[in-house]
Amino acid sequence: MNSEENILGKEKIGKLMLKFSIPCIISMLVNSLYNIVDQIFIGWGVGYLGNGATNIVFPLNIVCLAFALMIGDGTSAYLSLKLGEKREEEAKKGVANGLLLSIIISIVFFIIIFTLLPVLLNLFGCTDILRPYAKDYGYIITIGLPFMMIGTSLNGVIRSDGSPKYSMISMVSGAVLNTILDPIFIFVFGLGVKGAATATLISQVLSFILNVLYLKRFKSIKLTKKDFKLNLKTCLKLVSLGISSFITEMSFVLLMAVENNLLKKYGARSKYGAEIPITVLGIVMKISQILNSIILGVAVGSQPIIGYNYGAGKNDRVKETLKRVLGISTIVSVIAFILFQLIPDKLIAIFGSGDSKYIEFACLAFRTYLMLCIFNGIQIPSGIFFQAIGKSVISAILSISRQIAILIPAMIILGKRLGIIGILAAGPVADGLAFVLAATLIIIQVRKLGKTASKSQALVDDTSTDNVLKEHTVITISREYGSGGRYIARLIADKLGIKFYDKDFITRLAKETGLSESYIEENEQKRSVLTNFEQDGNAGLSNSDELFIQESNLIRKIASEQSCVIVGRCADYILKDNKNTIKVFIYSDEANKIERAVKFYGLEKEKAKKEINKIDKLRSNHYKYYTSREWKNYSNYDICINSDTYGVEKAAQIICNIITK
Repeated sequence: MNSEENILGKEKIGKLMLKFSIPCIISMLVNSLYNIVDQIFIGWGVGYLGNGATNIVFPLNIVCLAFALMIGDGTSAYLSLKLGEKREEEAKKGVANGLLLSIIISIVFFIIIFTLLPVLLNLFGCTDILRPYAKDYGYIITIGLPFMMIGTSLNGVIRSDGSPKYSMISMVSGAVLNTILDPIFIFVFGLGVKGAATATLISQVLSFILNVLYLKRFKSIKLTKKDFKLNLKTCLKLVSLGISSFITEMSFVLLMAVENNLLKKYGARSKYGAEIPITVLGIVMKISQILNSIILGVAVGSQPIIGYNYGAGKNDRVKETLKRVLGISTIVSVIAFILFQLIPDKLIAIFGSGDSKYIEFACLAFRTYLMLCIFNGIQIPSGIFFQAIGKSVISAILSISRQIAILIPAMIILGKRLGIIGILAAGPVADGLAFVLAATLIIIQVRKLGKTASKSQALVDDTSTDNVLKEHTVITISREYGSGGRYIARLIADKLGIKFYDKDFITRLAKETGLSESYIEENEQKRSVLTNFEQDGNAGLSNSDELFIQESNLIRKIASEQSCVIVGRCADYILKDNKNTIKVFIYSDEANKIERAVKFYGLEKEKAKKEINKIDKLRSNHYKYYTSREWKNYSNYDICINSDTYGVEKAAQIICNIITK
């Protein structure tokens, strides 16, 4: 274990949270304030119609951000993963492909948006009154999109290279410059929304330049011209690693599109008109995003603390960290709730003045839409908590529950019944239901943590070590569930007099990493499709990725020490460059696999087939994710054998004969 891992398991929780959460909070706040600053100056220099126009253009910016984060977070994860696997050449190609992909996609988006801007504005609820402002702002913002997308993609990679401070400086520099230039272009030069857009464009160029300059300063890799060859397979891998960030941002775009169109429709039927609701609710959501940024920063900062201690079986530290996160987040939510309820007129006044209807609707929106924002202190950290402990399915459900599954349907249903008031009322409905779901799942999980962890059932793989091999040899065994592959691997080890690693591997890994044996057994080789939701660009690698890197390092170490048999764990791929490795795949007919599962694993016959298919699917997903190869592609192996043809004992003898001769 490295020193940071030791700190995570021993240092006081309070100190750890200060160390990890404060940088996250700063980064989150910078992102949130970037757009709010524009709106403040536009509100005073142009009026609320200018702010309404920026709210129409904003979703287009988020669409581009979604793709940028997908590439950036995917490349960041790929870099960390390949460096952890000691595959520097692949890491270089991944970063180079990520940069090429971000350049290509950013140019494509620039062309599409610049050409079709009026049409796209209509999709996001633009009115005739807002259209001239939105076009003036949108065309200039579109020019800056390539700089924003490439700069954002590089930002995550810079963090993974071990330079989070540089990454933060480039972001903060752009935000500060934007704040300085906004009043100059809007008030001094009198450019209105065009001035705000120009200030944003220049600040994005600054962040872009700073991030591009870092390419020559990489610590972990040195990029060369030969690395910059676009590879479809690598690009698809980067996209798969960053898909969680993409879905999160696109869900917000969908929400904005539905919300703006509903506000346009029902606002036009109210005394407020369409423009006031579109403007005000956009501001309300961005102000609430400041609250969410602080909470998210606290939660994301706690993720490595929770993840490490959960893996190490230190459940008391997990619960203490969770308690602190929920406590801090709830305090922040309570303060925000008080402000939203008591001084909404003062908050909206920050963004410029308006007529009596504008102020009236603003107060109504703050007090109604954010009525239950106090629950965000529980709902938001819950998703991060489940992500930290590797419960990817639950984390995914909590991530999409409020905005997609609850808020959008609530807006549509309540809007139809209550008009503009119904759309506002959808906010507390979504917050309340999302809170109930999150709180229920958290309580269930905490109760599980309260129980004493059961001791691992891993037994020592005791084998004789009277090595009969003339050369140093490592045999990797991949096998279908129920094929008898593990037993064959054990027989091979016994016959050759070499060490057998399966359960013993878990014991050794636990000793060398500090992770508990039960945690390793629970999480290894079981990657489902939804495990991709564990990935978070701000938190680094997922639990599954960290575990795979630890296992890869141990497999290489074991392979260098002695002749042995290693079962599963992508060992054939990890040792693919090892000349003394023989890769074996064991398969079997379905009927015989079911028979073995019933006889040796105690499964009921009706459930055996389902269990076999499930486990083989998890193994296949795990293998493909980390190797980009098909698990059952026999060309990956040196020996493939059907254990039914000769029986497991004979199959083991045949493999031994091939190896020794």
